[in-house]
Amino acid sequence: MKIALSQWKPGWTARLAAAGIRLTRARHFRGHGVHSPFVYAIVREVFMRTTLLPGDRTLYEALLAAGVSERRAMQLQNLAIHAGYGTFGLNRADAAFCIATHDVPRAELLALNAAALRTGATLAILEPNAESERRALCRQIVATHRSTSVDNRAYLLLFNNHLPKQHFIL
Repeated sequence: MKIALSQWKPGWTARLAAAGIRLTRARHFRGHGVHSPFVYAIVREVFMRTTLLPGDRTLYEALLAAGVSERRAMQLQNLAIHAGYGTFGLNRADAAFCIATHDVPRAELLALNAAALRTGATLAILEPNAESERRALCRQIVATHRSTSVDNRAYLLLFNNHLPKQHFIL
């Protein structure tokens, strides 16, 4: 279908760009197109799971108390169990699994990222695409990150381990 230039409207650009983003994410649907066994296992065992894994529920309860949705809290709890994280920290970096909520200001988020990198902890940034400023900050963090990162739109996972530098958008 051809569109004459006289019919072109400014709003179409945004809709076309949004469709392009959806198309690039579609190739990773249900793990297809993810060429990392580590990330593929996370997609299959954590993101696609609809129940809590057996184990401690402390993180799940803390996330619910912080206002995180039940589904996202369940996914992060399952990730902690799946990856074997013994400790977690909400808005602090003194644990193996650190979670930065939406309320964390820019400077503190950068400090959390630096601390997680220094200690080898995994950092989860909730709502990385909430507004343009936060999206730009998360892109900056991913660009300088040295290991694997996974963005599933609800949170951005930054792994600080032996994995190669890769970025997955699910």
